[in-house]
Amino acid sequence: MSQILDPVPTDRSDPICCCYTNISSKVQIARITNVDNWYFERVAFPGQHLVFEAPMNAYLEIHTGFMASAVMADRIPCIRLEIESLPEPPLGATVVEDRPVRELEYQR
Repeated sequence: MSQILDPVPTDRSDPICCCYTNISSKVQIARITNVDNWYFERVAFPGQHLVFEAPMNAYLEIHTGFMASAVMADRIPCIRLEIESLPEPPLGATVVEDRPVRELEYQR
């Protein structure tokens, strides 16, 4: 189940719905660090979809973990991850939804 640590700042009037999919075979850490007074960090397992809201100017950093460290593998503008509708869950999956962030996580 996903954890809600801090919702999108209420002073932001431009949140967008985004989706990131971990297409690698490794566990990744997805983190947004360029938004003041807001913390967003999630673990993305191989094949997992992360659906979340973020300010339009946010960047999603993807960190790939190795034995005792993590290396930033990518830095993606959230505007490139914007979606208009939610992706279809994999066959046999259930959808877990948390509020107020409107973050979805698929569980098998």
